[in-house]
Amino acid sequence: QVQLVESGGGLVQAGGSLILSCTPSVRIFSINAMGWYRQAPGKQRELVARITSGGNTYYADSVKGRFTASRDNARNTAYLQMNSLKPEDTATYYCNLDFTVLSGRRYPEVWGQGTLVTVSS
Repeated sequence: QVQLVESGGGLVQAGGSLILSCTPSVRIFSINAMGWYRQAPGKQRELVARITSGGNTYYADSVKGRFTASRDNARNTAYLQMNSLKPEDTATYYCNLDFTVLSGRRYPEVWGQGTLVTVSS
């Protein structure tokens, strides 16, 4: 079963930075599209950042200018660079990837297990 492995979460002080990573459990040909979501306690999951198959990017207003999503097909990895973190960024962050494995099979929507980011004031 193909899974996504997330890493990079943790505890950081306000103003600090973290980088989240998301990697499929198998070798892939390409990441076609990607999204990063987050869910704070008691709140609904929300889209934080997205890169479409055409390379267009989208960021939630709350993270514009602070977060950067990227993908590295050579490393089979998607990233979310988070700078100038605020306490309100505290949440579990999930990646969602659309990717193609070496056999040519496409997996259009696979979710990571989530990684907790806690920002202290």
